[in-house]
Amino acid sequence: MTGTAHPRPLARQWSPGRPVDVAATWGTLQRGAGDPTWIGADGVLWRGVRTQLGPVTLRLSSRPSEGRVVAHAWGEAQAAESLLDRLPQMLGEDDDPSSFVPRHELVATALARRGAGWRVPRTGLVLESLVPAIIEQKVTGQEAFGGYRRIVRRLGEPAPGPGRELGLYVAPSPGRLRGVPSWEWLRMGVSPQRADTVMRVVRLADRLAPVCDLPLAQAHRRLRAVPGVGVWTAAETAQRALGDADAVSFGDYHVARNIGWALTGKELDDDGLAELLEPYRGHRYRVQRLLELAGVMRPRRGPRMAPRSHLPVR
Repeated sequence: MTGTAHPRPLARQWSPGRPVDVAATWGTLQRGAGDPTWIGADGVLWRGVRTQLGPVTLRLSSRPSEGRVVAHAWGEAQAAESLLDRLPQMLGEDDDPSSFVPRHELVATALARRGAGWRVPRTGLVLESLVPAIIEQKVTGQEAFGGYRRIVRRLGEPAPGPGRELGLYVAPSPGRLRGVPSWEWLRMGVSPQRADTVMRVVRLADRLAPVCDLPLAQAHRRLRAVPGVGVWTAAETAQRALGDADAVSFGDYHVARNIGWALTGKELDDDGLAELLEPYRGHRYRVQRLLELAGVMRPRRGPRMAPRSHLPVR
């Protein structure tokens, strides 16, 4: 980063009274190692964030020895201030694990290892989580992350302040996405079915943004009322934007198999997973994420699937 002067950022400190593991809490917000909206190094996280009031560059550092999190934000004053005001909730302040009782030794071990600093985040940024979740529907992680990376670089904008020099981007606005022609989605590696769902979502952006303020059951219903947004996509959004500790990723190719293998020694389908996790109701996603953070997954067999092209064959 050069020595170019920037407007003074807004700053905020939060003393939560507990450890805060920013990487674990926000890890699901990063869409692959090449996510253009995310730069993390030396204990500092830089994020390009699209708020309803405009783009913001956020710099976040956790200082566990001092018991505080320090944040700086560049952008239009209202946008930067609103983001900083929500920072405690974004880092899981409202998440209450006090009634969570591990019923498996492996879950108890994962909780002991990662539970102190991790909480379910509640970003309140519905489209930030919903659009990438749609891009990730029924494709490999490589395809999903590659498609989202191309979308942000082609249609997003450089993050304000020092974000530009760092090469940080902000995801495109709903208005920008509404203008993307069908052939451009194909060039970015997004199939027509997923592109159509994204277009429906961004046309309803004003109606979907307030979902974060609804009761969780009602929020899920409103998300799933959009054609193409099913149980999995709504859950992936709720885990990040709504702070839903119960939103299991049913319908995921790996989740039921991994959790089943970890807790019972055999792979399960969604029905088996629902039965297994029923005693954890209210905290079922908490189990899923704690096991993910502990690195628990079944052994993989066979070669990795090659990425597919969604361009028409000539």
